[in-house]
Amino acid sequence: MSMLSKPMLDGLNEQVRHEIISAYLYLSMSAYCESLNLPGFAKWLRLQWHEELEHGMKLYDMIHTRGGRVTLGAIDRPQAEWKSVSDIFQNVLAHEQKVTAMINGLFGLAVKEGDYASQVELQWFVKEQVEEEKNAADIIAQLKMLGESGTPLLMLDRALGARGSKG
Repeated sequence: MSMLSKPMLDGLNEQVRHEIISAYLYLSMSAYCESLNLPGFAKWLRLQWHEELEHGMKLYDMIHTRGGRVTLGAIDRPQAEWKSVSDIFQNVLAHEQKVTAMINGLFGLAVKEGDYASQVELQWFVKEQVEEEKNAADIIAQLKMLGESGTPLLMLDRALGARGSKG
């Protein structure tokens, strides 16, 4: 028997789907950066892909722990072309802002439903989204400062490629 209300279960299942959509988008962005011979940007985005899958599985496990059933919805083919590296990260920021709105909506639903356990679990996602938006905004700011060509871009590519090396 599920300890989740139907609206909460439906919302969490939709969020699982959206986390997988996010992962798919980031993997497509990573492939695009690989095609531009920017392995550091590609690695950073590929790590995002992995992180989004982990977020989806965290929700997946949460649903099962609470006696619910995960039902997976369809996902569309992700965008495959961008105008520039800055365009990619503008898209990352906009996407993360959309995810933040979805997480906030789920948290609000948990409050409305009096679902304290979901509120506790979703607090982690609320905090995570602050970090996700900050990371994207920081890269956008660095690209604005450095430009998108030559040595500065390659230096930023190298710096982003070091992600994961420190933990």
